[in-house]
Amino acid sequence: MAKYRLDEMDLKILDILIEDARKPYIDVAKALDISSGTVNVRIRNMEELGIIKSSAISLDYERMGYTFIAYVGIFLERNHQAEYVLEQLEAIPFVTEAHITSGKYNLFCKIRTKGVKHAKEVIYMIDDIQVTQALLDKVAEKAREYQLEYMEGPIGFSNMDKVGLLTEGYDHLSNMMTWYNYPYYNQHLEQLGFTKEKGFVEMEFLVKNSKPEIFKKTAEAIKKRYGVKFIDTPTTKEVLKHVDAMFDLYNETYSKLASYVPISERQREYFKQKYIPFINPEYIRFIEDKDGKLICFAIVMPSFSKALQKAKGKLLPWGWWYLLQSKRHHDTVEFYLIGVAPEYQSKGIPALLFDYYYDIFTRNGVTHCVITPELEENIAIQQLWKSFDPVIFARRATFKKQVRD
Repeated sequence: MAKYRLDEMDLKILDILIEDARKPYIDVAKALDISSGTVNVRIRNMEELGIIKSSAISLDYERMGYTFIAYVGIFLERNHQAEYVLEQLEAIPFVTEAHITSGKYNLFCKIRTKGVKHAKEVIYMIDDIQVTQALLDKVAEKAREYQLEYMEGPIGFSNMDKVGLLTEGYDHLSNMMTWYNYPYYNQHLEQLGFTKEKGFVEMEFLVKNSKPEIFKKTAEAIKKRYGVKFIDTPTTKEVLKHVDAMFDLYNETYSKLASYVPISERQREYFKQKYIPFINPEYIRFIEDKDGKLICFAIVMPSFSKALQKAKGKLLPWGWWYLLQSKRHHDTVEFYLIGVAPEYQSKGIPALLFDYYYDIFTRNGVTHCVITPELEENIAIQQLWKSFDPVIFARRATFKKQVRD
């Protein structure tokens, strides 16, 4: 277009739009005693010049519940990172303003939140990929030192450890067997050349979705046909007598999975000390065949998530009390681990477990069941839950990157 210069009328139009960007052209025209067509043409010219970039909506944050304001200073080791950081800040909805400054901090941003706790969460979202890169570069350096081909994580030392970054389900309360992370963790890894390696799903279902009459009938038929039965373990002491046999079966059951790592003796002892004391004996079940061989086990734990929130990660002064109360009174349980001997995996053995647990859960007031992360490829275990109409509420993944060409 031909060279265009702003005149006094353009400036008057801009003054009105600054006050109310959504004001109709006809109202602008009336205020300035000109035609609406003239207003339309002048605004279009200013948009083409880039003087008007967009029309903004003014929000009443207090009515929306965002009554807490915080100003955050951001220090950058390198000034050239400012542009990138500003782009990252734009992706955080609670950051309403961001400015480049001089002095101690390179940037200052204004955030609006629903309170102090929410403000802390938002501040944690203001990330720096350079820190992530420096950390992972060190890991890669160590991997090359030991002549490894790739690095993958986050992952524990066995299938019983926490695994995977959260990729979906950020609004769901995490359980004791998992960890929480912000979405930018995954974004950092992808930007640094990592790709998804293994996927995991977390599911939940309502106890009322179960069909106790079907399980009871099936359980009786299986007991009669195969001669299997529950091992009586009314106390923690009795449970501990069978833990070693349980881990032997665990190794046999999970050995074909991609992430399988055998359970060591040291890990067995650690599990006995860390987990068994927190589990109600009635929530641990063992099933043996007619020859007394362990063929199935299941470990269910009360959900300690809310108790851990109240305790804020500390046992003292009252953290232990919150945990004890959750052990005694809870409406949610977590299926931590289930194992079925390969030769019995298609014979309906889990029906015995569900028949038993339904009565226990009903008696204890349990309404929700959470299934801790299962490999997406572990179809056999996922098939166990299909009768309960489970819902996937979260997904996790490990990420992998080659360190040697």
